[in-house]
Amino acid sequence: MKRAKLIVNPRSGPWDVRRELPAVLNHLDNHGWRTTLHETERAGEATELAVQARDEGLDAVFVVGGDGTINEVINGLADSSVALGVLPGGTGNVWAKEMGIPTRSPRHLLPLVDAVRALVPGSTRRIDLGKANGRYFLQWAGMGLDAEVTYAMEPRTRRQRRLGTLTYIVAGVSAAANLVGTRARIWIDDERIYRRSILIVISNSQLYGGKVRIATDARLDDGLLDVNVFAGTGFISAIRTVLGVVTGLHVRDPRHSFYRGSVIRVEADKPMAIHVDGEPFDTTPLECSVVPRALTVLIPEHTRPELFAD
Repeated sequence: MKRAKLIVNPRSGPWDVRRELPAVLNHLDNHGWRTTLHETERAGEATELAVQARDEGLDAVFVVGGDGTINEVINGLADSSVALGVLPGGTGNVWAKEMGIPTRSPRHLLPLVDAVRALVPGSTRRIDLGKANGRYFLQWAGMGLDAEVTYAMEPRTRRQRRLGTLTYIVAGVSAAANLVGTRARIWIDDERIYRRSILIVISNSQLYGGKVRIATDARLDDGLLDVNVFAGTGFISAIRTVLGVVTGLHVRDPRHSFYRGSVIRVEADKPMAIHVDGEPFDTTPLECSVVPRALTVLIPEHTRPELFAD
């Protein structure tokens, strides 16, 4: 019998996830998993529980939460053999959408149950992680506009989470109104770039936000990070950047530059806010690198093969 922890952040999403947990545990039990349930009560606790799972030699950690809770868990599982299984219980649930794991919708009224059925049975992959100023990230590290929005948004109440995209729009307009762009020096492996930057996104995966593919050719296991740099100053530049990213037209924008590398450093004349996986984190300078094949993930059988190099 396989052994796992089920780590639950009951405050991460817009609905009460607890009502689905008995059915989730029942499905795991029926498929040969002995699973213990743990609810988190404070920031950082999910990392501690993941480290315990690693030390106990468990087979997997299933996590119910948003992308921020997932980030806590991977910081406890990195460079171990313990697999990560995501049951999306947050607001954005970007990782779940990337992998094709069911998320809450009229089609999936019991998303956690549908998610665990997609993952067990499923398959596993060994993927890269990014590391930014000592912290692992699964999907991206961002600087500038998106980080300012993140700092304005978090922490959110459950009522704010229920408003969904609207709260992001309000926070985005407010952040854009106060953003002037920052002169940044960016090193990507041996290449040096100078830009007055309004947004810098370092991606391990393709999706950015709910449905936007900012790094269309990113692969989760290629030993590289994809870097998107958006030049600009002021409110108009910020709005153009957002519209370009949302529509996918950023790839045609002359103010947008794309790079790929394994080691990235960012310095700025004025400190730029940083987020990792959508959670407020730090300010520049940033030291970032890829950590190849650092995490095992459970994925559905129907996950798009284009997300992987192998």
